[in-house]
Amino acid sequence: MLLVSGESGVKERVKFVISGVLAMLIALILVPSAGILGLYLHASKDLPDFKEITDYRPSLVTTVYARNGDVIGYLYREMRFLVTMDQVPEYLPKAILAIEDSGFYEHEGVDFMAIIRATLKNFMAGDIVQGGSTITQQLVKQLLLTSERDYQRKIKEAILAYRLENNLDKDEILTIYMNQVFFGANAYGVEAAARTFFGKHAMELTLAEAALIAGLPKAPSVYNPYNRPEAAKARQEQVLKQMLELGWITLQEHEQAVGQDLHYQEMEDPSWGQGAYYLEEVRRWLIENLNEQDLAAQGIELDAYGEDAVYECGLHVYTAMEPAHQEAAEAALRQGLEASTRRRGWRGPAARLAPLEYATFLGSQDIVPQDLEPGQWVKALVVNVSSVSAEVRLGEYQGRIGRETWEEFRGSVGLEPGDVVWASVLENGSEGAGDEQEMLSLSLEQWPQVQGALVSMEPPTGDVVALVGGYSFQASQFNRATQARRQPGSAFKPIVYSAALDEGFTPATVIYDTPLTIGDWSPKNYGGEFHGPTSFRSALVRSRNVVTVRIAQHIGIDAVIERAQVLGLEPDFPRVLPICLGAEAVRPINLCQAYSAFARDGSYVRPRFVLSVRNAWGEEILSTQTEAVPAISPENAYAMVRLLQQVVQFGTGRKALALDRPVAGKTGTTNNEVDAWFMGFSPYLLSGVYVGFDQLTPMGRGEAGAGAALPIWLDYRMDVEELYPEQDWEAPPGVEYATVNGRRMPHPPVEEEVSVVGSTDQDFDDSPEQDELLLEMF
Repeated sequence: MLLVSGESGVKERVKFVISGVLAMLIALILVPSAGILGLYLHASKDLPDFKEITDYRPSLVTTVYARNGDVIGYLYREMRFLVTMDQVPEYLPKAILAIEDSGFYEHEGVDFMAIIRATLKNFMAGDIVQGGSTITQQLVKQLLLTSERDYQRKIKEAILAYRLENNLDKDEILTIYMNQVFFGANAYGVEAAARTFFGKHAMELTLAEAALIAGLPKAPSVYNPYNRPEAAKARQEQVLKQMLELGWITLQEHEQAVGQDLHYQEMEDPSWGQGAYYLEEVRRWLIENLNEQDLAAQGIELDAYGEDAVYECGLHVYTAMEPAHQEAAEAALRQGLEASTRRRGWRGPAARLAPLEYATFLGSQDIVPQDLEPGQWVKALVVNVSSVSAEVRLGEYQGRIGRETWEEFRGSVGLEPGDVVWASVLENGSEGAGDEQEMLSLSLEQWPQVQGALVSMEPPTGDVVALVGGYSFQASQFNRATQARRQPGSAFKPIVYSAALDEGFTPATVIYDTPLTIGDWSPKNYGGEFHGPTSFRSALVRSRNVVTVRIAQHIGIDAVIERAQVLGLEPDFPRVLPICLGAEAVRPINLCQAYSAFARDGSYVRPRFVLSVRNAWGEEILSTQTEAVPAISPENAYAMVRLLQQVVQFGTGRKALALDRPVAGKTGTTNNEVDAWFMGFSPYLLSGVYVGFDQLTPMGRGEAGAGAALPIWLDYRMDVEELYPEQDWEAPPGVEYATVNGRRMPHPPVEEEVSVVGSTDQDFDDSPEQDELLLEMF
């Protein structure tokens, strides 16, 4: 019994020990597993939705195009251009994988062996020298998580990476990574990096260039090739070595890539250069029109609206701007304003320096050969003045300003050593630059204070082919073409004469050009003379103020205001006679809109900048159509065209005859030459020019529409006229004709003609509102 009992006890003790060991083993397995499960459950409870990645919509560059397809500029917060795998060379993604995640196509989002290798290396180094994150993990961290380094974030990163790998294929994940990652120098994604560092598109990259770009994301500032070319080259060679060891490139390819000279250059960005005012107007239009309410009414849904849509959605915006027109318009306005400032005389140097300050000034000038191309402006220091020229220094260069260029300024120009002046490089100016025996040939210049604007649009469609809002966008972003409100002077008179034609006036109607007093106001003609009985035609051709006032009196100021409003002019016109002489301020682009009714069939057309807008995938989301608004009869429009042609042939617009084509137009000048205008048009192109100081300051005697604005208009039109076939207006049915001073003139049919106007003075509105606008306009 005792023996049996002893054996049984041993067996029980053995069972107990075995059970304890098994329990301990189970505990050793389950407790960590439970901990891991707890960590997983804790990390999983507030994970962001990885579908934000599967529905990848990054912040992209909006590209604005001219009508011929040229890029006007880019609008963005992050410079990123979307590309797909078939839009990059095959060795670019391989280079990225070689240095970042060579096992990308084998793992399921997390590479445990890479983590172990990185951990050992970091332990041996005593610092973090290598990461074990896969590309999928890096993408998750960038798009969904913070950059904090702790175990919870790493667990979340791993969970999301695994989930992402089960919802997107490998190529999709790699494509998102290539478009998302930051490469430095404000470049996001491989396309922006290619443009920033090599001045080309990603598809055009060589293996050597692709390897350099692939190495940048680890430390963009450390490997920036512009700032640290040696470090960038070493990193590139590391990428190429990895590709060779992985068998992804041959030894020959490796050697060729390592030996290739790398030339770093940024792709030219046209933004805010030529067409800057136009681009800004398009930007404002987009912000205004891409609002959620209006788009929802059209059934259009965007990821963002307003300013966010413009700067983040990667839109493709197609505009009506024509580069040839824009270039000609900018050159014409610049030259016109420069000529205007020379006519007002020399204001003095931009600065005066003492001899001890010369070296500091010259040392601060970073002048490169591109700055010395013909036509470029530079600041020059006068070091010596002779009877024939002024010798100048600019940076390391020497130059000579001939006295003949001083003579272009009204009055005297006195230059002295120490004067800092603006000078332009002449056509032959760069030859021999920097040589002791050769000097730059320069012309004295003066930065204009006077400003101006030019708007040019095609009447058949309303397409604005050119727009310039000032002398320099970099100096002033205020767009005088679309934002300034200035008095149009006599450029407003065609509105009065158009209304009068519908009230019984004809080109043959006689109006007395005699002294006239209305309350405290006695309007006068330019020059102060009166011309007695004057035909309606001659009054417009010669821009007679008194006759225009008598016409406005006869038809009533309400008829004038109504005609202005019918033509789409925006101001809330006061019921006072001075408005008939252009006393109420208008925007240049708005006056162009009104004139388009004359150039067309009597309907005015709204100016159109944007033709269409497409999303990042090329799908059209907006398109604009020509918007014509009925205004006056075709007969009235045609009669006004022929009258305004007479202004060009025989009146204040005679300089436009140099165009040698059918053209109609009207000058405009306000009191003391504060504002100068010319509005000129053909059936195919309408162009308006305004010149004046931003502050209401006289420009000086002679700075009238014909002398200040018309030459700018003509310079521009001479450059672009051959882009259109010659065309004249065709008379609509129902036009009647009258002989005026031996000339056959059309006019709309009228029930009762006005024969003579203005043999006596007449009183009108003598209200305080009128007194505020009692200006002599011409």
